[in-house]
Amino acid sequence: MSTDERHGRPVRRTAVVLAVLLVLAGAAALVVGLTTQVHAPQPPASAARTTAAAPTVIPAPPSSPGTPVQPPLALGAVPPLPPSTPTHLDVPAIGVSSDLLSLGQNPDGSIEVPPLARDSRAGWYRFSPAPGELGPAVLLGHVDSAEYGAGVFFKLGALRPRDTISVRRADSTVATFRVTRVASYSKNDFPTLQVYGNTDDAELRLITCGGDFDSSARSYENNIVVYAALTGSTAG
Repeated sequence: MSTDERHGRPVRRTAVVLAVLLVLAGAAALVVGLTTQVHAPQPPASAARTTAAAPTVIPAPPSSPGTPVQPPLALGAVPPLPPSTPTHLDVPAIGVSSDLLSLGQNPDGSIEVPPLARDSRAGWYRFSPAPGELGPAVLLGHVDSAEYGAGVFFKLGALRPRDTISVRRADSTVATFRVTRVASYSKNDFPTLQVYGNTDDAELRLITCGGDFDSSARSYENNIVVYAALTGSTAG
């Protein structure tokens, strides 16, 4: 991807939406369920979108109908940061402190997910904006696995609006975000445009698996998505 494509707003952000259309294939690989289930925390039922209200997975114009049941918390505009590779994620409310992997795409075009490991780490999808940059930065992590137990995002569904998230970047800045909404979506009705579409400010998306575990498919039926907005930055 050229420099102009990476940093030009319309081209870059449209490309992000198209690049993650196959995220469901990758998100399905975010978990291999535990043989003896220890259920991860889930968002409250009021945060879930009903099937009837969910937009289609195919990208549509920003004016597409469909209003979140739980609207985002208004935080006010904060100037975005220049691009810089994220290196570390901290989510104090759920005890997450993780170095960040760089994730790309698999040969089939689906989004890459972090490898399953005892020391489960989160990863940044490098074809999305950098955390703090204009647009929705995408971070992925496993909820659990049969071999290693709870993953880095096991407690992601326990986050609530106004919880804080910070991301250390390679330029020695720390971008600070505040959670605006936590939602659980059926993988069959994942709102691609809402999660990955254009934004007018710097935002963050943390994604893992959730909902009920389908033992026959050996995967969870939902994706948990945490939405967060940039509130400021400090020198690291």
